[in-house]
Amino acid sequence: MRYNLLASALKLLNSTKNHNLLVVNVRSLTGSAQTNDAVAPTTRPPPAESRNAGEEQRSLHIAVIGVPNVGKSTFINNTVNHRVCPTSAKVHTTRQSNTAIFTTGQTQLVFYDTPGLVTQHEIRRHHLDQNFKSAYRHAIQHADIIAVVHDASNAWTRKELHPTVLDTLKAYSNLPSFLVLNKIDALKSKRLLLDLIKTLTNDTLTVGKREVQAKSTPAKEIRINKRETSWSHFSDVFLVSALTGNGLQEMQNYLVGQAKPRDWKFPADIHTDSSPEAQIVESVRARLLDYLPQEIPYSLKCEIEYYSVEKNVVYTSVQVQCPTTRIERLICGEGNGKLRQITERVTSDLVEMFGQAVSLTISTISKGKKTAA
Repeated sequence: MRYNLLASALKLLNSTKNHNLLVVNVRSLTGSAQTNDAVAPTTRPPPAESRNAGEEQRSLHIAVIGVPNVGKSTFINNTVNHRVCPTSAKVHTTRQSNTAIFTTGQTQLVFYDTPGLVTQHEIRRHHLDQNFKSAYRHAIQHADIIAVVHDASNAWTRKELHPTVLDTLKAYSNLPSFLVLNKIDALKSKRLLLDLIKTLTNDTLTVGKREVQAKSTPAKEIRINKRETSWSHFSDVFLVSALTGNGLQEMQNYLVGQAKPRDWKFPADIHTDSSPEAQIVESVRARLLDYLPQEIPYSLKCEIEYYSVEKNVVYTSVQVQCPTTRIERLICGEGNGKLRQITERVTSDLVEMFGQAVSLTISTISKGKKTAA
């Protein structure tokens, strides 16, 4: 791993009044600043028909891990430039591994969005399936590299990697990994980012030099520092804002460069291997998390009732099963007003996801009584 800050980036760090975002790509040895209003230049993938049939196909499979609510799904959606993974403001929006596919030229990047790493206590509290803890293992076993997404904006947790993340990295130390510091747009002090990188990587980065401290320990003898809060074997570090897109292009270019020569696993024109029905149900569940308080949405069960595509319009219906009539009334709101709001929001998500018109009905049911909006 290499780390070198340009003089212009260091000057930026010394300015406390500058609200620009610092975008640092550790691997490429560069530092640059971008404002919130600036539109970073992007490289769009060429259309499938423009590819040279004689060129060799390449691919890279990336397992994206991290604790709940660090922005893994938003990170993946904006990296592949398509809404694939459900997102919400609450934890445990992702209940199962989702696959997001990005194809550019002769290279295909396959991202596995995994549920947040949890303890047994959290599984019981949020009514999670017992296979919740094993979902990320399945993803990693099919991956070539591990991306650890870490929330740089959380003052309480940003200075250390969670024990579940460290345990995972140790268990799969045979795979390369890189660190993604997310939500850097929320930080006021850019100097904090430099200290954060040194802390989370166990000070294996040397500022101003191209090389890193020698790390020749065999995989079986890999150790982390005594407090087990950092990882010394990240190959690269990227500072990004998944919400605004800052830093994602550099990371995407890096992953394309790491791709292996082999046949693609998926066709070039798809963004996920999930069925439309599954995407619809997960989208409804994600918005219920946003609109309902506390632990209530975790006790709801969503099921697809109807799905059809006619004349380029998606017609679908989802039923939400409520444990009590009180919770059903809370979902529906006065005059079914809240249920209509949820329906409109999910419809907007699905239009963005499918790229076509959507007619959605969400109904609720409790004790055999059904309400629709």
